[in-house]
Amino acid sequence: MRSMASYAPLAIFLALIVYLGVKAPSFLTPSTIALVLKQSIPTVVVCLGLATVVMAGGDDVVSGGIDLSIPSIAVLAAAIVADQLTNQGYSLLFALSLGLGAALCAGIVNALLVVSVGMTPLLATLASGAAYVGISQVITHSRRINVSDPFIVSLRDGQVWGIPIGVLAALALAVIFFAALHRTRWGLNLQAVGGNRDAAETSGLAPRKFIALSFVIAGVAGGLAAAFVLARGSGSSPGIEENLLIEMVLATFLGAAFSPRRVVTLWGAVLGAILVSALSVGFGSVGVDVFWTGCIKGGLILVVVASAALSRSNNK
Repeated sequence: MRSMASYAPLAIFLALIVYLGVKAPSFLTPSTIALVLKQSIPTVVVCLGLATVVMAGGDDVVSGGIDLSIPSIAVLAAAIVADQLTNQGYSLLFALSLGLGAALCAGIVNALLVVSVGMTPLLATLASGAAYVGISQVITHSRRINVSDPFIVSLRDGQVWGIPIGVLAALALAVIFFAALHRTRWGLNLQAVGGNRDAAETSGLAPRKFIALSFVIAGVAGGLAAAFVLARGSGSSPGIEENLLIEMVLATFLGAAFSPRRVVTLWGAVLGAILVSALSVGFGSVGVDVFWTGCIKGGLILVVVASAALSRSNNK
């Protein structure tokens, strides 16, 4: 029964995709698929950060690895970049460097809260995420800032060989993260820490260092996602972190259904992000109210988390 329950989230998602394909014939056309891929890019990038934290700290959402502040970090970095480009008139390189630097600092703060102060990751990143959103609102005065920089526009509309540049950039980031976590000794040690912290410490590893670094990497992922957030929205808009947070958590833990061991993986998180984006686009195409879409996503998060809990219980 528990083994079957681990497949429930994926089965529900696939059923919804089939329903949308029947209800809206245009849903499975190449143009809609391209739209889904473009819309999923910010979620894919923040999922890379969350997957890294979960892989280092374990997939228990209460006591293991979790970082709920990554979307807030992305919004903060996006606000800084947008303000520097549009309001202050600085160069793209300077604006991106400042935004990425702020994201790096945010990741370091999260690492200190969890590793040095000893706060649980769930509470630490929930609190810090609220603070980062507050800072972004101070920067933007809670107003939208339009961005028309050619680089940002190219991430949104540019193509290479018929493939959107944003999709290629996100794929490149996913490959880099995969190579670092699965093809290096450091990455394998990080996964060992997340798999069994006590055994890793006994073998001579330093779990605290790996966990701290995972939060720093997650902060950087949020900073990288900022450029794609600006591209998707043609600027910085207040409040987008809430939907990005829901999609990130849902996609990352849904991705565990693609793993033979039912654990969070990088590629699983990427596929999960694409599925979540497909649902958003599909619901919009059939006229489902955005508030109902949020309710459905919230319910799916409960299903995904409950399925993960049953899977962990079955493995003990």
